[in-house]
Amino acid sequence: MANHLHKGDLPDGLDLGPVVAIDCETMGLVPGRDRLCLVQMSAGDGDCHLVQVAPGQAQAPNLCRMLADPDVLKLFHFGRFDIAALDNAFGVLTAPVYCTKIASKLVRTFTDRHGLKYLLQDLLNVDISKQQQQSDWGAAELTPAQLDYAASDVLHLHRLRGALDRLLAREGRTELAQACFDFLPYRAQLDLAGWPEIDIFAH
Repeated sequence: MANHLHKGDLPDGLDLGPVVAIDCETMGLVPGRDRLCLVQMSAGDGDCHLVQVAPGQAQAPNLCRMLADPDVLKLFHFGRFDIAALDNAFGVLTAPVYCTKIASKLVRTFTDRHGLKYLLQDLLNVDISKQQQQSDWGAAELTPAQLDYAASDVLHLHRLRGALDRLLAREGRTELAQACFDFLPYRAQLDLAGWPEIDIFAH
């Protein structure tokens, strides 16, 4: 496994394949307020490419091209937040997408533990550390521990998707999950537009 840190954008010519696992690190948990600091990606090959986003940066052409590419599936865990953070920073709507948290909630109804750490333990027997989760991602120089933590959030998503797809098929909820994934980018836009906690489908 290797971490490849890039400043500002993905390098020209880098092809991460048809399915890319993505996660973001921000200064907080409010996409419209807290700036995007880091975007980490994996093609599922054990390597991680990380793009460090500068304060005030509003463009990342290579990254945004991949995010909007209809032929590239983007894997997330709690994609609602990351899609909103990327849209807020760069004005790009990420699609198509797959969210392991949504998939888990649809098939693992026997538990309320749908965090990535629990999913990896239960379905893949993989243990990841969350020690760096609340560190300062806005620092000019990120530590090796921060980079390793960020990478751990994407390196296993391809395998996790496979395990969840099997459960979705077993429970007959594959089509329902796909409908949720298709709507997810617009759910993120609703968050940014001022409806983060309101259920617009409620009476």
